[in-house]
Amino acid sequence: MRPSPGTGFLKRLRDRAGLARKEILALYHAYRHPDIPLLPRIIIFITLAYALSPVDLIPDFIPVLGYLDDLIIIPALISLSIRLIPEQIMVESRARAEQGEVALKKNWLFALLFIFIWIIIAISILAAIIRLVFHFY
Repeated sequence: MRPSPGTGFLKRLRDRAGLARKEILALYHAYRHPDIPLLPRIIIFITLAYALSPVDLIPDFIPVLGYLDDLIIIPALISLSIRLIPEQIMVESRARAEQGEVALKKNWLFALLFIFIWIIIAISILAAIIRLVFHFY
C-alpha cells in the first residue's frame, strides 16, 4: 500500500516545526549569553516574543492568511536572529538547547502585555484607516 501524497509533506512540516522549536530554545540561550551585542539581543527578543506570544499578527482563524505568520514571519525572524549571532555563541546555545528543555514559566502578565501592545497597534491602524477614509470625503 502506498502512502498518501500528502504524507511526505506533513512529515517535512512536522520536522521543520521541531527544528524551529529547537532553534527558538537555542535563541533563548543565546539571548542570555553575556557576549551578545545590543542589536542582535533586540532582534532575538523580538523573535522570542513573537514566537511565544499568544497573539498572532494575522489571527489563525482567517483562512490561509492566518497561518502565513507561522510559515513565513517566524522562520524569517529565526533566520535573521541566527545570522546576527556570532557562530561560537550559536554553537554553545544549540548545545545547551540539546541538553534539555527550559521550563519557561507561564507568565500571565507577559501575555497581557502582548495583548495590550496588539490592541494599541490595532487601534492605531484603525485610526489611520478612519483618517484616510474621512480625508477623502
